[in-house]
Amino acid sequence: MNGADPIILLSQRVMVDPATGERRDALDQHWHGFLREAGFLSVPVPNRRDVAENLARAANPCGILLTGGNDLASLGGDAPERDETEDALMTHARSHGVPLIGVCRGMQMIQQAFGVAVYPVDGHVAPCQTIEFRGRRAAVNSFHRFGTHETLAPLDVCGRSEDGVVKAVCVQGQPILGIMWHPERLLPHRAEDISLFRNHFGLRR
Repeated sequence: MNGADPIILLSQRVMVDPATGERRDALDQHWHGFLREAGFLSVPVPNRRDVAENLARAANPCGILLTGGNDLASLGGDAPERDETEDALMTHARSHGVPLIGVCRGMQMIQQAFGVAVYPVDGHVAPCQTIEFRGRRAAVNSFHRFGTHETLAPLDVCGRSEDGVVKAVCVQGQPILGIMWHPERLLPHRAEDISLFRNHFGLRR
């Protein structure tokens, strides 16, 4: 890329302007700071499946990030265009071997794609929560109302909360990772999260 920072494509939430009824794409600005700190150039993807497909081909990203916000349509969410867009991004990632991370809702998208049904869970909206991730205890945040306690192959559980809710998943043989915390909201950004993203997206310089 001629010395340019490697590109990460990010999905966006859908927000409806109450005054006009306009459906607008939105992204927490903290994501740009987090990914910049990790060494990436963040490129938001509009919620149109055809544009997402074309952008994924043209940008040649080193990674794809499915961000949080909006419930899945299958869980009563009102942003079906976002589900379609993220499905297109995940299809591109899987067919081209592009590393993908799903955060919160993004992990639920991964679970749904592999046949895991999520359901309401209590006690998982908190600014700080202790989990086990890849054999180590970690203090993270938690802002989700849906989750699971088990998984299905080829998904593996790599993180759990103390009450047994799945907090992270990876896909056997594919560079796909899902986490249920928001690293962009933890300020200052945790070195562990920066390293996690850099390693998963193949940036080790």
